[in-house]
Amino acid sequence: MLFMVVETFKGQDGKAVYRKLRDKGRALPEGLKFLTSHVTADLSRCFQLMETDDITTFQRWIADWQDVVEFEVLPVVEGKTTREALEPLL
Repeated sequence: MLFMVVETFKGQDGKAVYRKLRDKGRALPEGLKFLTSHVTADLSRCFQLMETDDITTFQRWIADWQDVVEFEVLPVVEGKTTREALEPLL
């Protein structure tokens, strides 16, 4: 299942987040797959597309990053898949 992860950098301190990323890596638990990320121009937030079948992998990963990031995790579906699912209803 796909998830959009919205990370808000605490104190808008993007450097702290990237410092930790440099020093520890993403530290993803087994079963949590990183697909892509996009960072806002002001370095205050990051949007990551990730994949897992076990939500507890997010809980382990988030627990490790809560010192520098606040998280919102949203299950998402590709637009094409949604369009196909809704087509009979349109």
